[in-house]
Amino acid sequence: MTALAHDSTSLRAVFAAFPTGVTALAALVDGKPAGVAASSFTSVSLTPPLVSVCMAHSSSTWPALRRAERLGISVLGTDHAAVCRRLAGPSGERFTGVAWRATPDGAVLLDGASAWFDCSLEQVVRAGDHDIVVLRVHDLHAEPAVEPLVFHASVFRSLNPGALRPIR
Repeated sequence: MTALAHDSTSLRAVFAAFPTGVTALAALVDGKPAGVAASSFTSVSLTPPLVSVCMAHSSSTWPALRRAERLGISVLGTDHAAVCRRLAGPSGERFTGVAWRATPDGAVLLDGASAWFDCSLEQVVRAGDHDIVVLRVHDLHAEPAVEPLVFHASVFRSLNPGALRPIR
């Protein structure tokens, strides 16, 4: 097998062919909500209960979140497309107009999520230009009636077969 060289633009375009759910990773930092959108969320282990996300080394928010006692992961619903775009914007405006709650330990969970996890940092593995962040799940909840937001071909989409158009 021959190794192929690809530029980051081509690699990103091919990665976009794989549909993913979208999550918000958030916590109280200095008494205020801080968070980022992450489409790299995945389950890791049932025993112990572990999940993971990948955080870019270039993130200015991840170093602050890393210090939090607890981190919330909210699986975003189709109504969260604008929230997801806000979470990718300037850090001071990410939670403006967003309904959320904090757990007693400081995990921030978004209202209207299709699922949420209350987690603590278990392990960080450096991998290329990202950290693979492994989180231990302490509490969780699912709302099966809330349709998840899907990111595919660089646009937000719905799982609803009648809604094949991108979500704005």
